[in-house]
Amino acid sequence: MAYRALTLSSALVCLAAPTFAQDMNFNRIASFRVADNLPDAEETSAEIIAATEDGMTLVYTDSPGGSIGFIDITDPANPTAAGVFMPEGEPTSVAVIGNHALAGVNTSESFTAPSGYLVEVDVSTRQEVGRCDLPGQPDSVGIAPDGSFLAVAIENERDEDLGDGRVGQMPAGTVFMVDLTEDGLIDCDTARIADVTGLAEVAPEDPEPEFVSINTENEVVVTLQENNHIVVLSSDGTVISHFSAGEVKLDNVDTSEEGALVFEDTITVQREPDSIAWIDDTHFATANEGDMDGGSRGWTIFSQDGDVVYESGMDFENAIIQIGHYPEERSGNKGVEPESVTIDTFGETPFVFVGAERASVVGVYDVTDPAAPVLRQLLPSGTGPEGYVTIPERNLLISANETDDAGARAHVMLFEYQNAPAVYPHLTSAGMDELTGWGAISGQVMAEDGTIYAVSDSFYGMQPTIFHIDVSEKPARIVDAIRVTREGQPAQLMDMEGITLDGDGGFWIASEGRSDRLVPHAIYHVGADGEIEDYIALPDELLAVERRFGFEGITRIDDMLYIAVQREWRDDPDNHAKVLGYDLGSEEWSVIHYPLTAPDAGWVGLSEIVAQGDSVYFIERDNQHDARAVTKQITRVPLSAMDRMVGLDETPAVLEPEVVVDLLPHLRSTGGYVLDKVEGLAVAEDGTMWVSTDNDGVDDHSGETMFFPIAAQ
Repeated sequence: MAYRALTLSSALVCLAAPTFAQDMNFNRIASFRVADNLPDAEETSAEIIAATEDGMTLVYTDSPGGSIGFIDITDPANPTAAGVFMPEGEPTSVAVIGNHALAGVNTSESFTAPSGYLVEVDVSTRQEVGRCDLPGQPDSVGIAPDGSFLAVAIENERDEDLGDGRVGQMPAGTVFMVDLTEDGLIDCDTARIADVTGLAEVAPEDPEPEFVSINTENEVVVTLQENNHIVVLSSDGTVISHFSAGEVKLDNVDTSEEGALVFEDTITVQREPDSIAWIDDTHFATANEGDMDGGSRGWTIFSQDGDVVYESGMDFENAIIQIGHYPEERSGNKGVEPESVTIDTFGETPFVFVGAERASVVGVYDVTDPAAPVLRQLLPSGTGPEGYVTIPERNLLISANETDDAGARAHVMLFEYQNAPAVYPHLTSAGMDELTGWGAISGQVMAEDGTIYAVSDSFYGMQPTIFHIDVSEKPARIVDAIRVTREGQPAQLMDMEGITLDGDGGFWIASEGRSDRLVPHAIYHVGADGEIEDYIALPDELLAVERRFGFEGITRIDDMLYIAVQREWRDDPDNHAKVLGYDLGSEEWSVIHYPLTAPDAGWVGLSEIVAQGDSVYFIERDNQHDARAVTKQITRVPLSAMDRMVGLDETPAVLEPEVVVDLLPHLRSTGGYVLDKVEGLAVAEDGTMWVSTDNDGVDDHSGETMFFPIAAQ
């Protein structure tokens, strides 16, 4: 295979402009793979995260790895593994004072016999320097701004499999407080316990403290999540005030997990806040994740006496929907699940950072006026964000992401506050007449007017859609959503992976089949209105050898359709995929082989095919994420090479593609890990190549969609 790679510096066109007009923006500059600190661990996670006083070291809890991890960010654009401390038990939360990390460690034998301890670790030596026993299972740890004491939420969580899984289940939770010496060491002799029983309307006998925050007046605010209650305490444990977190009426909500994004329901739901943080000494913000009965999909600012100063309602989730991060598989639960809220000032602007766990997004809000926050940005946080830390002295925002599975490993993401345009999002539906969700973008095609049509795949099986995209704006904008129908109803049993124009205002769409789910491999002729007008089924010769790894792209030259098959079928040699031809006039099939790069791990296959000018372009990729990714590239062959296609009963010739663009530098260019599914390619008349990634409908995925141009080659 010939190789002519395109360098990043010469090819990468500016990806996106600010979502909101302003000079300063947060942009991701780096990501750190948590497994690099524990390379032998099967599973790792970054949950709660903090930073040393000098801002040069990050400290995070890793529950499945059983560790407290450290990251050297002396150069924040190149974070490096700095080792771990292995406590005796499960670390749940961490806070830092000076050069000392204080972490809650869970040692509970059972739900009815909760236990734990507070451990203090010297960050420089990674050695334990102090320990206090705790009266139960710890959750959040918070340190007073003046460093005089800390508080620990003792949750004593319920057994969700016991009975109906509700509170109350004894023993009750409490709030633990202990003083710190001038050197930042814990003084266990000063420990006291704040009793928060008898306050909530929900299970008052069994409070479950979730999160603590301390203001400059040394007042501790704590959420009782399952109890839907908030309590303000003095530093000696006295209750200053308490109130119900209340409920919210939400309109235009998607509450069904049916494979379609339909925002039409109205619900009233308790907030059940998780994280909480003081904005000033009289106001605090909550992330209303929900747990037992609630979860209001947004965030709230309360005054200390319980008045609601600001309620986001559906605004936060709606903004997430527009950038393609809405998790359809969580519609029946709590939607995007805002779990974390962090407060800090950058320059002269006070910000609230709201992390949506299921959408893998952090919202950046300007709270100069706490009664009227302004959403400035939505940032791609990594999969399952759990905690955030800010280092304003270094213009840094850091997210800790807990999800670690067979796809992308858990990562810590670093963002810098820059005098630069916002890089993310790359694609949005903002500005459409009605709220339009999207995701799982697969094949795409360039129209004559320079716009792009793109299809969503089978993740939205009850709402197959062709999206019309205006790429003249930054970010690119979805301007229309054409629903694909069969006799006026959503067309089912389709997995749209490729699209091309039919030359008469309609489309040819390639659908990847899966016989075990009765989804046929087929080519559909679709009108401009989205109605299926006709289809082309596979001939018996192909049905006899097909596998589920089927059609992944389609392109047209006059009356000839060319279709890329993702991987080997049963009659193909190893590392060879079919490229099929279908003559619309003669209705004859033909075939040629594409030689796939041998994989280092997993598999390599085709994801797209595009004919433009005198060339046919392909996307060839492996199925690997992050540092494991090796093959993500655009290749091409002369259009004349397709003349070598033969009938299905003959031995196929083999194409000789050349590599035009190595996509790995482009996929790393925004500071994140490499996404696995590079699936869309559209080539303009001037040769500009538009590339997109598939976010799997935000199902066990970060939700991040990259959509970017590469200059003509």
